[in-house]
Amino acid sequence: MPANGLDKGVLEALGDALGVLAATGKPDDVHRIPAPAAVSAKFVVFTGIGKLEVDEHPSLESLRRAAGAAARSLGGVDTAVFALPAPEAEQVTAIAEGALLGAHPVRKPNPDAKNGKAPLGKAKIASPVKAKAAKAAVERAEVVAAAVTAARDLINTAPNELYPESFAAAAKTAVKGTKVKIKVLDEDDLRSGGYGGLIGVGQGSERGPRMVKLSYTPAKAKQHYALVGKGITFDSGGLSLKPAAGMETMKSDMSGAAAVLHTVIAAAALEIPVQVTGYLALAENMPSATAQRPSDVITIRGGKTVEVLNTDAEGRLVLADALVSAVEDEADVIIDIATLTGAQMVALGTQVSAVMGTDEVREDVIASATQCGEQMWPMPLPKELLVPMASTVADIANIGERWGGMLSAGLFLQEFTDGRPWAHIDIAGPSFNSGSPRHYEPKGGTGVGVRTMLTVLENAANA
Repeated sequence: MPANGLDKGVLEALGDALGVLAATGKPDDVHRIPAPAAVSAKFVVFTGIGKLEVDEHPSLESLRRAAGAAARSLGGVDTAVFALPAPEAEQVTAIAEGALLGAHPVRKPNPDAKNGKAPLGKAKIASPVKAKAAKAAVERAEVVAAAVTAARDLINTAPNELYPESFAAAAKTAVKGTKVKIKVLDEDDLRSGGYGGLIGVGQGSERGPRMVKLSYTPAKAKQHYALVGKGITFDSGGLSLKPAAGMETMKSDMSGAAAVLHTVIAAAALEIPVQVTGYLALAENMPSATAQRPSDVITIRGGKTVEVLNTDAEGRLVLADALVSAVEDEADVIIDIATLTGAQMVALGTQVSAVMGTDEVREDVIASATQCGEQMWPMPLPKELLVPMASTVADIANIGERWGGMLSAGLFLQEFTDGRPWAHIDIAGPSFNSGSPRHYEPKGGTGVGVRTMLTVLENAANA
């Protein structure tokens, strides 16, 4: 813990307390003790940042996580001062992000429901950074955290409340008063426009599909980025029905669309000089007498046909429609984000996202994720996996062989990008935390991907 103006006696008392507590200093190791007499606060919280070598400084992500873990422990507290190492503005931003994300409560649908203790009311950051720079650092953190937590709230909404039409309505509400324009295509628009992926996936539900297009067009924009989000508001698997346990978290199958919505809004709030178009491909995948069947052949917008061998491989079908739309709108770079495959979790677990795509964009996404503290890993697109997706009755089948299913899904999506610079982010595991809260992530929706996509846009603006 840095001195931050504390005298030697106070530091010794705090050090002795740490010894008694047997504190490890590991991430998520948080302890609260009564404050020594010379400290005006009621108590002091220790939060772990992990092991450091001599003269090593904590990483921005370790500061973010330490602040988040501390903020989670401070429910019911009016004000807390975060005295983590913050000699530069970038540390101030990281600590502010962690505190804001860690303090954000999981919303309950009934506003009168008891949510336990109120979250931390106000966070102050002890730092020698000059006021103007510190203010700018905190303001950026507030925009980023607001985007992530708004995505979380959407993901956590019950599927009987959040379905394609209500998601589109929520998007309209979210963009009010911003520089983002919105257009919603309803079921009739989609059918007449040839959006066969969305129509096919959504036809089993009484609640029809939607496509939401978001446009942020700043003056003198340097590039045009398209962000495409999978928005399956509930995924039963369709007629290729999931097992019961496999449906328990399937309200989160719209996490990609939630991330895209709030990334576009945040880009506008930060006034990033890059044109951004967001596409939310929204449908509910349900089994019924009208649901699409295994072996159906559908036509994606633009004319390419797909043999649907498995109705639970539906995300790639709605994304295909949206990817074609992004190509039609002549985006310079396309990034899609989706809870796409269980194979992602087999390969990388529940906290590391996978990234596939054209080399330069894939590496840009990976570098941006590292820069902002999200964990992503590059994966290949081996062309030989296209062979098992060959179809005798359509241009392509929606699944290939069992092995390498994550990569097959990426190859399928690439077929609809017209060779443009593109990356696909598979967030199947990291999008939803089914376990206990950790650092700045609560149980439930995480909002993963927002920070990475925002960083990609900022880097493009600064290139």
